[in-house]
Formats: sequence, C-alpha cells, structure tokens
Amino acid sequence: MRRRLIVAPAAVAGLAVVAAGAWLWLGRDQPRPAALRSERTSALYSVIDSRQADARPLTVDEVFTAGTATLGTLRRVSAEQLDDCEDALWGVSAAGCTQALRATYEGPQGVAGQFVIFNLADGRAADALVAALGKNGFVRPAASFDAARSRAAARAMGHYVTVSWVGTSEGGKGADLVSALISLDRLGHVVQSRVVAAA
Repeated sequence: MRRRLIVAPAAVAGLAVVAAGAWLWLGRDQPRPAALRSERTSALYSVIDSRQADARPLTVDEVFTAGTATLGTLRRVSAEQLDDCEDALWGVSAAGCTQALRATYEGPQGVAGQFVIFNLADGRAADALVAALGKNGFVRPAASFDAARSRAAARAMGHYVTVSWVGTSEGGKGADLVSALISLDRLGHVVQSRVVAAA
C-alpha cells in the first residue's frame, strides 16, 4: 500500500525561506553585475569551435598587448595568467578549461574594470559557461568597484569565453560605463586573430 506524502504549505514556505537565507549567507560576498549581456558562439567562429583546431595556448602578451595598455579612458593596471580557471570564478565551474587570463583597468570618475578570457574545449562548453554566468555565479572581482553600479558582457566565441566587467565606485557619479565596457570588450578581438590563423 502506497503512502502519500502531504507537505503543508507552511513547510514549503519555510523551506523556501531557509534556501533563500542560505543563498544570501553563502553568496552575499560574491557580487554580480547590475546588467549583463550574454552571447552564444556563432558560425563566425566555427573554424575554432574546438581547441583541437586552435591548439596553441594563449599568452598574456598576445591578449594584453602594448597597444591595449590604454583603452579609451581606461589604463591597464595588471595582467596575469591564473594557475587554475576556477580561481577566476565563483558559483560556476569551467569544465575542460585550460587557461584563464585576466587584466584589470582603471579610469576617471572612479571607473574600473576587468577582462577575463577562458580557453575551453569547444563551443558547447563555451556556451554552457556563458549560460551559467547568467544565472548561477560569475567571475571573481579583481577590480575595485561597486557591483551594484556595474555592467558586464559575457561572450562565447568558438572555444573561448570572454567576460568584460566595468563599474564605478560609490563616489563616481555620472560615469559613462557603456563606453568603458565597449572599450574593454575590444580585448576580445584577439579571438579574431585566431579565426584568421585557423582559416
């Protein structure tokens, strides 16, 4: 004889409160952008849809060239390759990721930003990471700004994912974050050179 489990509405509500409280407790120090634009990979990057077709690792000098030391009004402060892709993320995992390269920038009016590029196995893994960044977690902040005053873009391009994130400090009122984000996003052009090399 089967027994039916009856859950009282109060119990469901109680579980929801506990779950929300746990999320706030565990994730309260992990900021997300106030606005995020996400893009899946496209046919433009089909020739580098797999790391096998683009096996040469990225380098810091290739991604963060002398010509990108300044981007619009932003000035580069640091550039590095992280030892582990997971060091650049919270709340999500980048399965099969072999590289994460990151740079931070600063500009006027308290504007700061960061750019991260992930080297994944293929376009499916890149799309999965972009989707996860939209809901489950995000990149760890390396630049100093108020996440509540920030904008970001996450793009899958073949087997790469780029994340551009800009924001302003509490005192930086009236800063043009759209222009700053567009400038920072230019660092993703390194992927176009990989498309040309693989074609």
